[in-house]
Amino acid sequence: MIKNTLLKAVEAGGKELKHFFNGSFTIASKGSLNDLVTEADHAAEKAIFKVIQEAFPSHFILSEETGEIKQDSKIKWIIDPIDGTINFANGIPICCVSIGVEDEGKMILGAVYNPIMNEMFIAERGKGATLNGNKISVSDKDNLLSSCLVTGFPYQYLDSENGPLQIFEKLIRKAIPVRRLGSAAIDLCWTAAGRFDGFYEHKLQAWDSAAGFLMVEEAGGKVTDLKGNPYSPYQPGIIATNGKIHDQLLHVITGGNL
Repeated sequence: MIKNTLLKAVEAGGKELKHFFNGSFTIASKGSLNDLVTEADHAAEKAIFKVIQEAFPSHFILSEETGEIKQDSKIKWIIDPIDGTINFANGIPICCVSIGVEDEGKMILGAVYNPIMNEMFIAERGKGATLNGNKISVSDKDNLLSSCLVTGFPYQYLDSENGPLQIFEKLIRKAIPVRRLGSAAIDLCWTAAGRFDGFYEHKLQAWDSAAGFLMVEEAGGKVTDLKGNPYSPYQPGIIATNGKIHDQLLHVITGGNL
């Protein structure tokens, strides 16, 4: 029942995303430069809420635009109505709806849907991950130097030791390709599907990674925080890889050299 509702919810959000894509819609700032919210974000969130609340009115919801709708429930829905809003606002088709479902603090289900590219990623704890119904798995590269990576940068950059720019520089000076797509949820799903060998980012919110990190784990990969500890979407940093290059990437991110 929960899985069916998840699929209906992510499809409802995707319908709104596709409806507004490359169309006319209002855009507002959340307070900092390029941290945007659009009319489509709100429409997608509303459509997602409708599906979930009709099926499970007592469930806890955490969503990017509304925040927390607290309920005394062991089930929590973690929602990003449009991940990759700047891409979406500029007509770039790397954007998606992302929803994770948590049961007593453990992620059990995740769905990431990009209706523009017609890609539906689904992960279920203990049952693997799929893309459009076909099982996916992480890549098998075991050398960081020959890997293809993806990352993201925060809108408000704070200088810090081993920060985003420092890590990026270390990697690209060794000719390691590091892409920047603008959607953490898609970054994680594409890592799960073996398109990337690893993903790292210094500053995410729970709704950015809730579904995607489960996707990587269920596709056979490894996910930790930036210090190598077990991952929680409620802290900002993440490293998600195929597992084989994880320690090598962790070594670089924690200050080591290639």
